Amino acid sequence: MRIAVTGSTGQVVTSLLERGPHAGHDVIAVGRPALDLADPVTILPALEAARPDAIVSAAAWTAVDKAESEPDGAHAINATGAGDVAEAALSLGVPLVHLSTDYVFDGSSERPWREDDPTGPTGVYGATKLAGEQAVLATHADSAVLRTAWVYSPFGTNFVKTMLRLAESREALGVVGDQWGNPTSALDIADGVLAVCANLATGNDPAQRGLFHMSAQGEASWADFASAIFAVSARHGGPTAQVNAISTADYPTPATRPANSRLDCSRIARVHGVTLPRWQDALPQVVARLLADRP
Repeated sequence: MRIAVTGSTGQVVTSLLERGPHAGHDVIAVGRPALDLADPVTILPALEAARPDAIVSAAAWTAVDKAESEPDGAHAINATGAGDVAEAALSLGVPLVHLSTDYVFDGSSERPWREDDPTGPTGVYGATKLAGEQAVLATHADSAVLRTAWVYSPFGTNFVKTMLRLAESREALGVVGDQWGNPTSALDIADGVLAVCANLATGNDPAQRGLFHMSAQGEASWADFASAIFAVSARHGGPTAQVNAISTADYPTPATRPANSRLDCSRIARVHGVTLPRWQDALPQVVARLLADRP
């Protein structure tokens, strides 16, 4: 199957390019300048030129704090741009998988979030991603929206890379210990996305369309996650640091982070047969690759 994915350098895009061939798929990254979500006239021609059997909408404004000061830019890409990609998929007559985030919730739940829970984003980023979900589902019935969380990988900018970099020069790090989520490897996300694409392209079951949660099994606080990163790094002779758990109030940011980012992924397991690995099992591969790439 030939799959076009929006974007060119993001963690999920890069992971799809790597994992696609292993699953027997031809993945084509379609990014700027050919496709610019902020420039609607570029979207359909760029995707049409890729001749896809399915489209993955992965490109997004991901600078959470910057979105607070540049809401129009974030909305143009995450909301309007997402809807324009859905319009293009509809015009081309191909299924669409759109990636979204736990930030559509306010983080107040005491249990993992389900797809039918009320949304309530607390910042611009989450609000624009929620608007993007709504635009996709309202535009193209042959679509699946996949919410994920706490993405890391050997690529791009992410928490694992940041922790390893900081440990090069610091003996101890203060890391937030009162936010909880499911650390999820982009490589595993790519595998799940490819499976959903194949299901949409080969079946007409309405249950396989709509909204799904897809993150790794297992939960952790950011401090827990950091400690696990350093434990793996130590086994490879890499940098380590002492982790001191701090509160969210001790680390203020322009955008509010959800206290609870945990996602209930039972629906995608039941409907699509997709269950991502435990984060504790996925992390060592990513850390080993990052350490191998060090100078």
